[in-house]
Amino acid sequence: MSSTEILIIMFGGLSLFLLAGLPVAFVLGGLSVLFTVLFWDSSALVVLVLQMFDTMHSEALLGIPLYIFMALLLQRSDVIRDLYTAMELWFGRVRGGLAIGTVFICLVMAAMTGVVGAAVTAMGILALPEMLKRGYDPRLASGTICASGTLGILIPPSVLTIVYSVTAQVSIGKMLIAGIVPGILLGLLYIGYIIIVGILRPEMIPPGNTGRRASWSEKFTALKTLILPAMIIVMVLGSIFFGIATPTEAASVGVLGAGVASLLRGNLNLAMLWDCAQGTMRTTGMILWITLGAKAYVAIFTGLGGADTLFQLLEGLNANRYVVLILMMLILVFLGTVLDEIGIILLTVPVFLPVVQFYGFDQIWFGVLFALTIQMGYISPPFGYTLFYIKGTLPPGIGMATVYRGILPFFFLQMLGLVICVLLPDFVTWLPDLMR
Repeated sequence: MSSTEILIIMFGGLSLFLLAGLPVAFVLGGLSVLFTVLFWDSSALVVLVLQMFDTMHSEALLGIPLYIFMALLLQRSDVIRDLYTAMELWFGRVRGGLAIGTVFICLVMAAMTGVVGAAVTAMGILALPEMLKRGYDPRLASGTICASGTLGILIPPSVLTIVYSVTAQVSIGKMLIAGIVPGILLGLLYIGYIIIVGILRPEMIPPGNTGRRASWSEKFTALKTLILPAMIIVMVLGSIFFGIATPTEAASVGVLGAGVASLLRGNLNLAMLWDCAQGTMRTTGMILWITLGAKAYVAIFTGLGGADTLFQLLEGLNANRYVVLILMMLILVFLGTVLDEIGIILLTVPVFLPVVQFYGFDQIWFGVLFALTIQMGYISPPFGYTLFYIKGTLPPGIGMATVYRGILPFFFLQMLGLVICVLLPDFVTWLPDLMR
């Protein structure tokens, strides 16, 4: 059987079983074993074992459970609720202030936790009812939360970034820092859109005098809630940027900071620690199972000549390198609607990386484009992950059709951010280039 036929069968089988709703990890692992026996040789199964052994001995992956544990500690420490209260006091009476403040809080949450589901769910519970009560258009309110919640994919500490760095074998520290500027760019684009809507479509955003009037004393007292998040962000990102700690060591520092924050809030106890530890084990176990399955699948895919065939196909197109880049981005957007980000990275990076190197693209820059594109997939109707995260927080009378309409402007804003990063590579790489 030719490598082209094997390529078609492997991708066809993978697509079929994933669309059937079977677990990603077991689809990847099961197909790896099946294709090895059918198209290679049963003795080649040792390749799968070696891939698993190599993955489980990767020190770089140690940062993943630490960052997840830090995120869960912060999620249960009421720090996010305090941040929202402070934001409401400062911006509640400004036109569009609650929506702008929601973007700001999601930026802070992304820099503390990097967990998309936590940001979208928390803002869906805290911000959505308040915005609807004040008279915000449900489309704008839901779209703001869904889009802003995905900033954790870009802004460190991002688990996605760590997995990409390990898979692509690039500097984890540089990849983490590279996401900061594009993440802030997207946040500013969202805020700019909200301000423009307030001017051009005033019926979608209520006047700025609907919130509770707070005294200056209350406002400045509320600013104390920014101290702990700021300390955690500085400890984690600062230690990575200045070369004081590796990303894994910085994760340990972040866990310490989250623990102190929970202790000062009076929420730290054995029950909470046990709950966070269980959540960390479940999430880490899921990521590692997907990692093992994807590593095995890619190893067999490469061994059977599928990667070479795909590379030759792209090379034979004789197209402009940016046309090839756009094709890869479109594939990632599609995959982002049906697969989680970890599975997408582990499946596509080993295949795309030779193409990236062949066309002379910077791997750090491509990694940021990769994250931006997956982020677009996260809010793409009808199957984007954040759309289902917010579904559970929607009040009666607001359906998913409203969310779909609300997310479209933000999807195009993300596309604009992606275009800016494609056209201005130095905009993405200047900050990691300053690292020690």
